[in-house]
Amino acid sequence: MNPDRVKGTEGYSNYLEEFIKATCEIDFSDLHKDFLSYIPKEKSNVLDLGAGIGRDAFTFSKMGHSVIAVEPLQEFRQAGVRRYFSDQIIWIDDSLPSLTKLSDYHNQFDFILASGVWHHLNEEEQLYSIKRVSELLKSNGIFALSLRNGPPGVGTHVFSTNARMNIDQASKFGLMNLLIIENRPSLMKNKEDVTWTRLVFQKI
Repeated sequence: MNPDRVKGTEGYSNYLEEFIKATCEIDFSDLHKDFLSYIPKEKSNVLDLGAGIGRDAFTFSKMGHSVIAVEPLQEFRQAGVRRYFSDQIIWIDDSLPSLTKLSDYHNQFDFILASGVWHHLNEEEQLYSIKRVSELLKSNGIFALSLRNGPPGVGTHVFSTNARMNIDQASKFGLMNLLIIENRPSLMKNKEDVTWTRLVFQKI
């Protein structure tokens, strides 16, 4: 194993084309329907954490937003630039929980999305990740978080998620919970045992 590779990316390179195909088959509005009303209507600064191949980042850019797409897996970044090129997207090779390359972006983002990445973080890393998100959000900014529940899939470095724990963690850093929706079904094929929890927070 490459010692420099982020643990949360383990397994994805083995099923790269399958994962890309499955991602492209899912519509942004179907996947994020619970978040749509919280996405800024006017031009804003958006951060996509764990951007994958950039489907969501590209959709944000088409809405008129300036997007930072953070993705640690080189293969995903390369696929994203090929499939979803936009001059409104800046790709950054970085990862949760530290996000060291975003040190110049404190209080810069109106909307932050973390979809399908939290289960690659242990409890301590989740706490620090929420702290970093709170530092990056503008006042009144929105953090949309999707939690995966169920057996491991392509990604093999996996931890349990706990929405109530994340809500408690977020409250310590000035993030107020606006929405919790549990037991959303997976939109990927053959994932009957996987459900999703949607959380929305606002920085106060």
